[in-house]
Amino acid sequence: MPGSLPADLGDQVDAALRENVGSGDVTAALVPAAQQVRGRVVTREDAVLCGRAWADATFARLDAAVRLDWRAADGERLSAGQVVFEIAGPARAVLTGERTALNFLQLLSATATATRRFVDAVAGTSCRILDTRKTLPGLRSAQKYAVRCGGGDNLRLGLYDRVLIKENHIAAAGSITAAIAAARRSAPAIEVEVEVESLAELDEALGAGPDIIMLDDFGLADLRSAVLRNRTRGSRARLEASGSVSLETVGAIAATGVDFVSVGALTKHVRAVDLSMRLEFRGG
Repeated sequence: MPGSLPADLGDQVDAALRENVGSGDVTAALVPAAQQVRGRVVTREDAVLCGRAWADATFARLDAAVRLDWRAADGERLSAGQVVFEIAGPARAVLTGERTALNFLQLLSATATATRRFVDAVAGTSCRILDTRKTLPGLRSAQKYAVRCGGGDNLRLGLYDRVLIKENHIAAAGSITAAIAAARRSAPAIEVEVEVESLAELDEALGAGPDIIMLDDFGLADLRSAVLRNRTRGSRARLEASGSVSLETVGAIAATGVDFVSVGALTKHVRAVDLSMRLEFRGG
């Protein structure tokens, strides 16, 4: 289940409407004020739905008389040609909100769909698919919700909820061991993750006791060695594979025994799901 909706959902919708509507929809103003419309949104391709609350909020802000009748829930699979929702209400509000609502649905469904493909590709293993912070500015919480709708997990929301020690942090601290020790002192209540780029760095990290070790661009043989070393050392660290991950490679990566695979492409390489709104106008 995707869990709770983002707290800043309303702010995201307000920002999207401001940039699209501005001082007013001068084209929708050509439609008679009493004009009513009915319609439906159809998906032209298989997908995983995400973004219902954003679409609902878009139309609610424009006119409370607009009604949406959803035919699927967030996280459900859609088949090409399937009706996603039916809509009815004042034509001006429907026309004004159409693009903003579909933008949210197409983007978030795209992220949920991509995530589900990766999750399906590692089925049968205990490995979990993670996202990253490579998100669209201003829409991080929305895209991370979409990842959860697709069956994935969120790595971290931002720089505040997990220590993630990378190459430059290690260089500044002087060593992996020193960086992890500093993190334990400065943020004792927060999980500490460290990125390593070789088995030698992994050995040092195992001795320093982080909660998670990110294995950056390890080949399959080194991933298997990392899993074995982690197990034989009695470490409680979880292992995350990262870098150069694709649908073609993720299954083999997961089969090495790592706990997680992080995939920046879930939120970075977004191709919108193809949705279409078809309307029928009726008199006021």
